Amino acid sequence: MQQNKKKVPEDYMRQALELAKQGEGKVSPNPMVGCVVVKDERVIATGFHEKYGGFHAERNALLNCTEDPQGAELYVNLEPCCHYGKTPPCTEIIIEKKIKKVYVGCLDSNPKVAGQGIQILREHGISVETGILEEECRALNEVFFYYMEHKQPFVAMKYAMTLDGKIACETGDSKWVTGEEARAYVQCLRNRYRGIMAGIGTILEDDPMLNCRMEGGRNPARIICDSKLRIPLDSQVVKTASQIETIVAFHPKEAERYRANAGAETFEEVKRKLEQQGIILLEIPFKQPEDMEQPVNIAQSSENFQRLDLSRLLQKLAERGIDSILLEGGGTLNASALQERLIQRVYAFVAPKLVAGAKAKSPVEGSGILFMRDAVTLQDIEVMRFGEDLCMMGRVRR
Repeated sequence: MQQNKKKVPEDYMRQALELAKQGEGKVSPNPMVGCVVVKDERVIATGFHEKYGGFHAERNALLNCTEDPQGAELYVNLEPCCHYGKTPPCTEIIIEKKIKKVYVGCLDSNPKVAGQGIQILREHGISVETGILEEECRALNEVFFYYMEHKQPFVAMKYAMTLDGKIACETGDSKWVTGEEARAYVQCLRNRYRGIMAGIGTILEDDPMLNCRMEGGRNPARIICDSKLRIPLDSQVVKTASQIETIVAFHPKEAERYRANAGAETFEEVKRKLEQQGIILLEIPFKQPEDMEQPVNIAQSSENFQRLDLSRLLQKLAERGIDSILLEGGGTLNASALQERLIQRVYAFVAPKLVAGAKAKSPVEGSGILFMRDAVTLQDIEVMRFGEDLCMMGRVRR
């Protein structure tokens, strides 16, 4: 008879990672963390960080122990915290419960931790081993690490296109490019990322709700790039702004000029009405030519210089605790974000359809890259199938 294979640290760390995933959409801007407590080769407790402001994974696990955890081993995908925040430090309860050894997936990038948690445990006689499935542990919390290390939101660009690279027909009709299964996965993405960003063109053409329709999901903060402040007061995002956090980024002088020429309500009247509906207004300058980064050889045109400074917008969003954004923009907004090197991940859904049309819209427009050798490429590619549709996803290569 074949005996059960003895588990190794990697096995327990995989269990911790699966537990951590249960916090997706609930713990932002905190990381997803899972914890497994093992004694005499038996799992005596598990836990995960369940919601922002709640106990962390280690404390949840140690409070759920079925027996005394003294002398046990603890597996956690991220370094235990060692500072007081919304909850007490996890190092404190690990020491208090007399854990013998801690296995850590990866170190914490938060400067309040950053190796100090491990140091404290070792100073109290607890053995610590790090780097268990480190690559997988970092990948799970790619948003958290980017936000901590760069002080701006992680941006994932998502679009759906036909086999000939169109996001809509020449008539503008785009319902639907992909099928129900692919669209259901998009709702999972909206739950995963803290914010969702679109341009004013999307609002004017489709009047979307931009919410999360997944059962038990969390609505992302809605961010609309609208330099002229043209957003209609009767649009769905405005009418529901009191229930779902909604931010409109605009250029004050451009918006004032537009309203003056429109000859209807004044700029101040529109601002007041939007704020009364619950809209958060952010004043953002235009990107200036001298501020333009040219990471790749991109053709220049005057339209490049009359667009909101997305880098400045992301800084302001980071200050509001928005650690990640799902970019569901049109071709112009997507191109601007790509040119400013703001996109970290891409989800490209492809439907087996052909619509043709020289004027039909593409997912990324703008002036374009001059030479194929300078094309933006992806790495760590995954391909998933949803019904008849495919989704290629990957990290932008730097």
